Order: sequence, then C-alpha cells, then structure tokens
Amino acid sequence: MATLDMRPDSQGKVRDIYDCGDSLLMVASDRVSALDFVLPDEIPHKGEILTRISAFWFDRFGDIIPNHMISLDVADFPEAYAPYADYLEGRSMLVKKAETLPVECIVRGYLTGSGKKTYDEDGTVCGIQLPEGLVEASKIPEPIFTPSTKAELGAHDENISFEQCADIVGREMAEQLRDASLAIYKAAADYAATRGIIIADTKFEFGVIDGQLTLIDECLTPDSSRFWPAEGYEPGRVQPSYDKQFVRDWLKANWDMTGEPPHLPEDIIEGTSARYQEAYEIICSAPFVPMKEQHVTA
Repeated sequence: MATLDMRPDSQGKVRDIYDCGDSLLMVASDRVSALDFVLPDEIPHKGEILTRISAFWFDRFGDIIPNHMISLDVADFPEAYAPYADYLEGRSMLVKKAETLPVECIVRGYLTGSGKKTYDEDGTVCGIQLPEGLVEASKIPEPIFTPSTKAELGAHDENISFEQCADIVGREMAEQLRDASLAIYKAAADYAATRGIIIADTKFEFGVIDGQLTLIDECLTPDSSRFWPAEGYEPGRVQPSYDKQFVRDWLKANWDMTGEPPHLPEDIIEGTSARYQEAYEIICSAPFVPMKEQHVTA
C-alpha cells in the first residue's frame, strides 16, 4: 500500500490526522515544508524518521512531562486502518486527544534565524534583551523561551513576547509552558551534547489532557529543531546542520519567493534524506533501517 487513500480529518504541512473516536492517528508524510511553503517533492523516509525520533524523546522525557503517545504499533490501531499497515508502519502514532494550546513554544539556546535578525536590529529576541557582541551562532548565556503564534496552513507564524503569550493562554498557563519548554530543552541539549550534537533551538507544542499540561505533536525532530554538529562549531558563521536548513539554503539561492516553489534537484532531495537519517542514528544510537527493509531482512 503506497498511500493511505482515506481523507484525513485535518491536515498540517507534513502530517495527516485521522479521528479515531477517543484517540487520533497522526501520520507523518514525506512532505517537506520550508519558508512556510509545502514543496512539490517528498524526502524519502522523512515521515518515518520524524515519528521514530519523536517517540524516542517522548520515552526519554516522560518523567519531565506527560505526552500524548499511545502506540506506534499498527496492531494497536483501529481495525479500519489494517489494510494500510504497510504504509502506516513506522510513520504513524496513535495518540490521546488533547485540547491544543494556540501558541508555539520555542526555546533558543543559540542565536540564529529570525532571532539573529531582531538582535541585529535592537539587541533583543522576542522582547528579551541579550548581551552585546553576540554573532551568528553565538551561544546565549541561558536558553530563552520565545513563543510564537500558531498560524493557519499557508500563513506565517509570528514571534510574540511572553506577555503576549500570557494574554493568549493566561499567565499561569504561560508560565507552565515556559518552564516545561525550558526543562525539556535543557535535558535534551545535555543528552545531545554527549552524542556530538548541538540543539541550537527547537519548537514544542502542548495541549491539555484531563486537566494536565501535555507534550503533543512532534518532539525535537529535524523539522522542529536546528541540529548542529558539535565538531567544527564556530560562532560567527552559519553552521552546517542535520535538519532542513539544507533545503532552505537551496531555495533562498534559487528561488525569488514568487509563485509556486520549484522542484528540488535530486542531489538536494538525497542530501536532505541523508541528513535526516544521520540525525536519527546519532540521537537514537542505532542505525536507521526502514520498517519495510526490517521485514525483508527478518
């Protein structure tokens, strides 16, 4: 089964979500989004890698905060999805339903991207004053919580201050989001450092399940984070990365941002897939073998 020929109940840039009654089935496609556009080409194995990395982190940090994961095993999925097991295996996660909170929770440990842009303008990132003299890829003295709005598909997220976040979700909830985001990021960054990876920044999403703040969606993947190799790290320049920055850089160099995004060259597609696979192998301390190949070699 090459695809799941059922209409999703909702669809994000890369994920399709199916309502299973008291749970949801989240299916990570191989679609890739960059610069707020869904590109016309897919990245081989991307959906499976995102799902398996998220599951790794969910398992690792379950003692810090609850998450929505129920199972990755297709045998646990509702019977209606059994005919699609070959496609779903590895790239799908059965999860608890949550009341989703309408903000993106971003933590920055290093200065880059949109944060670097505003820092160059006025020395701040999302209203947070930073020390003078920081350059591209500088380590921020302490990781900072810089939330953003959660835009509809095709629109742009907008960075907001903590006070604006509190206006949206309430101060008590904003403080919980900040504290949980920083705790997860610091724990993940400490672990990643032992694996030779710098987590420059990342984005979390949260919901409420049975009155309890819960980590949802994806967690610390190459789609939601910037992963840099620690070897060769040097502030003052753009760092090589294991994430989709490779795609962003090609688009910026080859597209004027008008009309539909162009097709990616084969070497960019293959290079991006290789980076995702390498990120999985380093973080999870295991070789990446697609589920289909595991069955062949079993």
